[in-house]
Amino acid sequence: MSDTTVNLAELIGSRICHDLISPIGAITNGLELLEMVGGTQGPEMELISGSVGSAGARIRFFRVAFGSASDQPLGRAEVSELLKDVERAGRVRVNWHLLEAVPRNQVKLAFLALMCCESAMPFGGEVTIANTGDTWTVTGSADKLNLDGDLWKNLPLGRFAHKVTPAQVQFALLPEAAASMGRRVAAETTSTRIVIRF
Repeated sequence: MSDTTVNLAELIGSRICHDLISPIGAITNGLELLEMVGGTQGPEMELISGSVGSAGARIRFFRVAFGSASDQPLGRAEVSELLKDVERAGRVRVNWHLLEAVPRNQVKLAFLALMCCESAMPFGGEVTIANTGDTWTVTGSADKLNLDGDLWKNLPLGRFAHKVTPAQVQFALLPEAAASMGRRVAAETTSTRIVIRF
């Protein structure tokens, strides 16, 4: 993929997320109004409310991970809240170990790396995101990891022996997005631990 391809992918990601955020917000508001006027209660409403909340959190996460990103800072509170909302709907616990605001384009890389880790944790696990100086480290750990050897071995270069599926797109985007910022990706894996640095 060239820089133009990555930029196009980011613009498409931004557009899709932007267009979906509004209707999901409207559904959330509608559910709140129903609740205020004593509308239908029960497991059906809980299911709808939970699903809409999960979809909204995921779209906001995808907007950072797949959308176009600048060096505009994202604060700790905003990122932590977003990750907490995403965590509620999944099986992976995320620890954001940054106290200061950081550029959105670097958060984008961290989120793509987090998605790489998540893909190897079908039974859940924990991901810790930290940075020291100019180096970011995303560490995933679980009792049992499901590692695709081709994806993890070739992640630093972003060239894979097999065609990347939609569920694996983060593996192709991470090295390209990192390279566009003058960064290189490194990855190490064991049977219970993943470390991605950029």
